[in-house]
Amino acid sequence: MNPSSLNKLRSVGAVLAGILVGAIPSVLTDLLMSAIGILPGLGHPASSGPLLLATAYRTAYGVAGSYLTARLAPNRPMGHALVLGFLGFLASIAGAAATWNHQPSLGPHWYPIALVLLAIPTAWAGGKLRVMQMENSHRATE
Repeated sequence: MNPSSLNKLRSVGAVLAGILVGAIPSVLTDLLMSAIGILPGLGHPASSGPLLLATAYRTAYGVAGSYLTARLAPNRPMGHALVLGFLGFLASIAGAAATWNHQPSLGPHWYPIALVLLAIPTAWAGGKLRVMQMENSHRATE
């Protein structure tokens, strides 16, 4: 395999790894929160308090996934993290559209809007952490 093909494969793998690190813990935490009664079960309305908690942990997992994507990227770590953020942005828009007029309501509309608005900044934060780490490492070796 030539270096260009290998880099493309590593790029795709980096983004997929970031998706998994962001999505799997989010779903598992949702299930745990439902099991212990903090979040309602699937398809049931949630109030703002539990959704604020869900927003916080989804944001943290998003930063971790974006950091991993940037860490695994063969080049341009911030660019890779932002690709992941753009994919999250698109997925959040799709989720908002699918649930917006759901009857009965699944909860306040601020939640899907927050997920859309936070997708890119979350990815940027994860990428920025990696870039800062690389800069500090480079300074330490000078």
